This record gives sequence, C-alpha cells and structure tokens, in this order.
Amino acid sequence: MNLDAWITLGVVVALLFGLMGNWAPPDLLFVGATAFLSVMGIITPDQAFAGFANAGMLTVAFLFVVVAALRETGVLDYVGHHVLGKVQTERRALLRLSLFVVPMSAMLNNTPIVAMFIPIVIDWCRRWRIAPSKLLIPLSFLTILGGTCTLIGTSTTLVVNGLMIDHHMPGMGLFEIGKVGLPYAIVGSLFLLLFGRHLLPERKELMEQLEETRRDYLAEMLIGANCRLSGQSVEAAGLRQLPGLFLIEIEREGQLIAPVRPDDVLQSHDRLVFTGIVSSILELERIPGLVVVDDSTPESATMSPGTRSHERRLVEAVVSESSSLNGKRIRDADFRAVYGAAVVAVHRFGERIKQKIGDIELRTGDTLLLQIPPHFLRTHRHDPDFYLVSQVDQWRPIRRNRSWLAVGLFVLLMVLMTSGAVPIVVSAALVATLMIAMGCLSTNDARQSIEWQVLITIAASFGVGTALQNSGAATYLAQAVVGSTATWGPIAGLVIIYAFGSIITELITNNAAAVLMFPICVETAKLYSVDARPFIIALALSASASFMTPIGYQTNMMVYGPGGYRFMDFFRIGAPLNLILGFIAIILIPIFWPFSVAS
Repeated sequence: MNLDAWITLGVVVALLFGLMGNWAPPDLLFVGATAFLSVMGIITPDQAFAGFANAGMLTVAFLFVVVAALRETGVLDYVGHHVLGKVQTERRALLRLSLFVVPMSAMLNNTPIVAMFIPIVIDWCRRWRIAPSKLLIPLSFLTILGGTCTLIGTSTTLVVNGLMIDHHMPGMGLFEIGKVGLPYAIVGSLFLLLFGRHLLPERKELMEQLEETRRDYLAEMLIGANCRLSGQSVEAAGLRQLPGLFLIEIEREGQLIAPVRPDDVLQSHDRLVFTGIVSSILELERIPGLVVVDDSTPESATMSPGTRSHERRLVEAVVSESSSLNGKRIRDADFRAVYGAAVVAVHRFGERIKQKIGDIELRTGDTLLLQIPPHFLRTHRHDPDFYLVSQVDQWRPIRRNRSWLAVGLFVLLMVLMTSGAVPIVVSAALVATLMIAMGCLSTNDARQSIEWQVLITIAASFGVGTALQNSGAATYLAQAVVGSTATWGPIAGLVIIYAFGSIITELITNNAAAVLMFPICVETAKLYSVDARPFIIALALSASASFMTPIGYQTNMMVYGPGGYRFMDFFRIGAPLNLILGFIAIILIPIFWPFSVAS
C-alpha cells in the first residue's frame, strides 16, 4: 500500500474509535475526517463535499418533510391508535404490531413511526400490566425489517442507491430490494412472535415506576353535533378501556350518569368527565367533533380572535403559594381575560376532584393544563401566580382538514416512484413542496422535521468513502477478501461483505457503514470479474439489519430508555435474528442477482 492508503485507513480506524467512544457527535467526526483527507490531498474539495448533492441524501431530506406532513395532519396518529385495538395479550399485541408496523415502515421513515408508537405501547402495557420491555425492542426491530422491503423504507437503501447512481450503475427499483426484504420481514416477525417472549427481559420495576409517576388530571369533553361518537354506546365508541384514562361520568341536560356503563349510549351535547394522564387526555382532542370544555363555555376550545388553531400550545402551570388564584373558582378567575388562556384540565395531588372544571376552587400546588396563545410563555413564564410554567412538548394541534389531502399527495408520491416517470429524488422534492404549499404543515415545521445531524453525517461520509477508493485502500481490503476466499468464489466474498456490514453497522451508524463499505464492494466485484450488484444488495441489507446493539440504529436508541433495557438485552435477541437473516440473504441474493460476468 502507498502512503495515501495508510493515511486513509488510519483516519477510518480513528473515525471508528471516535464513533464507538462518543468522542464527538457523528456529523462533526465525519466532517473533520473528510476535511483532513482533503487537506492531505487524497480527495479534492469537490469530492470531499459531493455528498451534499447526492440524490440519496436529498431524498432522505425530502422524505422527512413528507412524513412530518402525515404526522401534522393526524394521519399517522389515526393509524397508530387503531393498531392495538382491544387485544389483551402480549402475543396478540405483537401480532397486531407486525401487521401494521412492517407495511408502514416499508413506505415511511422509521424514526417517526417508533416515536408515535412508544407512548401507545407503554399506555397499553400499563393498562394490561405487561412490561413494556416485552414489546419495545420488537417495535424497533419491526420497523427495521419493514424498511428493508422497499427502496424508501430506510435511509440506508436510499444512500446506497445514490452511490450506485454516482458510480454510473442502474439504480434500484422501488421494490427491487424487497425480493429479499419481504422474506426478511416475514421470517423476522415470526421469530419475534415465537421466541421474543422467551428472549426479551421482563422489567417489572419499570411498570412500578410508571405507576408511581402517574399524574391524573380531571378533564371535560363535549360531544359536538356532528361528532361520530353520537349514537354509539360507550363500549362501541372505544371509551370504556382507554389507555391511561377513565370515564367517570356523563352529564346530560343537568342529569349525571354515574357510574358509566358500557352500554350507555352517547348523545350530542353530552359532557364527558374523564380522569387520566396528560398524554391520554390530549388524544381525546384528536377525535373529530369531541371538544374540550374549559373554564367558560363549550365553544371556548378555540382561542381568542386572531389566534389560529395550529398556533395553540399547551402548558402545565402550578399554582403558587402567593398566587391571586388561591381560593378562587376557575370560572371566577377569568383565565381568558387575565391570561389569554383556557383551563383544559386540573390535577390535585393525592385527591380526586369531583366538581366540574369551572367550579373547582384552586389551591396551592394545583397543576393546571392550560391551552395558550403563542405569547403566553414569554409573558407569564415568571408570573408570581405560578411556580412553574412548562410546555407540553408532545402535543401539537392537528390539521385534520388537510388529512385527506396529505394522503392523496402520499399516494401521488408512490405512483411517481413506482412508475419511474421521474427520478425518485424529484418525486420526493415535488411532494414535499406540495405538502407545504397546500397547508399540510408550515415552513417552520418542515425545517424542524429535518434531522440535520443525520443528513450531515450521511453527506460527509461520502468523502471518506471516496478517499478509500482514491487512495487504493479499498482495493487492498478487497484483495484481502478475495485472497482469503479464492477457492470458494464470489459466494464466499458475499458472506464476508455481509458479515462485515453487519458488524460495522452495530458499532457506528448504519448509513456511515454503508458508505464506508461501498467502495470495498465495488473493488471486490472487480477482482472477481463479476457484477457488483449482489455485493451491493448484501451491503444494503446488512447495514440496515442492526439488531445486536442499541447504538447501531436510531430506533434502537429510542426504545432503550423507555423499555428499561440493558446493553446485552439487544444482543440476546438480536444475535440469533442476525444469523437467521444473514443465512436467508446469502441464499436468496445469488438467486435474484446472479454473479454474472461484468461487462
């Protein structure tokens, strides 16, 4: 090897240690490595930052916006809250997750899917007293498995596809990788269903923590004239066994119905009184026609004139000891006039509140869930009436009137991608722009939806991959692969590429692993004098299949804390799953992508 190759390998080794040791954020490490290689003359400045114009990287960015629009319009929430339904056992819940999550993650980015399902799964587990650790790792794994079914299911395949186009190879079709990805998903789901309960831990102490930290609020909702719940029984409306929520009573024309029975029929203008946790109360407002009853009138769920619905926010405010609110009924405090806010729910520690919202007499320490205009936090954060004012980050107003439009635009995206009429990156850019232009999300929401650290990491890693090729280091590594497997032929090289991809993706990010391994795949194919596509498909699959550690894939890290997991929990269930899927890949890849002689 020449000096450039040694320098490049040294940088790559240092980069790997930096990523594993968390020396700095991944994007900073890759930008630094790329800049250093450019200073050393191994790559040109244009090559160093060519990744920022790569079609795969840009497609990932535009899809962040598309998925955010589906979330902002309530499409993802609607699907998510119908997944677990009324199932009561762990195995049936896992089966329902498999049937819904795998298809969703085949078409959408994995991160928002997992973010959406984590509270749903935890609430379901709390209701049926099942440890969340039994379902959260499967949730992450199912999104990974679903992502391997299509080109757009995971950013890894998009990045690999972008590299293929940069190397003047034919790009992947939308469902091409699904030839192996679909068997992947089926076998992986069956593995989780059959063996997950035995290999996954049962963290009962987490369930105890959830119960201890539960904070119940009292809230009232009004059934509007056009609400779909009108005419349904409590059971049929799905209000009997809500996660983290209990329907205490129904007020109808001045008469109270309590306790509420499953066969009680709901009517328009009924007031429903609930007690429950914040996240569950917020979910009630997502039901069309079910209106929050605050401290004044049924119509007061809307804010003061000039405040648009999607500008509203929620905060938790604790009544201070010196507050002028002490001893006042909520209705008499006139929150709308004094603060420009409305009281949505009330929590009083250690006591169940029985009055209606407006009749509650406030005390020191009462926590109020307030619906506020945008300027409230700035104006009242240091108000002496409140000990604390904190925003409820998980709540965002839903643009329900744009939900069908968002679905239609997403269908348009699928049609454009499937037809091949326009490049995938152009299709994603067009639909993302239309989502913003047609009001499915705001420009600011679109910007905030983009995970810039992920994009910078992807783009900067391209420079390191180019350096491996320019310096000859990739050729050297490929020669080592071929030299050790010469008597076995390309199939042995395929095994090594898949194994290395699986190991590296567990240590660093999946996208970075794909970019670093890509030039080795190309050079290995050249030395065998065969088409590179089988090796590249193996890389795309192995870099996506991160099951053995929590650090290899973002969704694994997302469930790591909420599930109360330990590092070895992932290895215990992920290692056998990786071996099974690797075996499937090695068998199927040569069937669908033969080792044809390179032209």
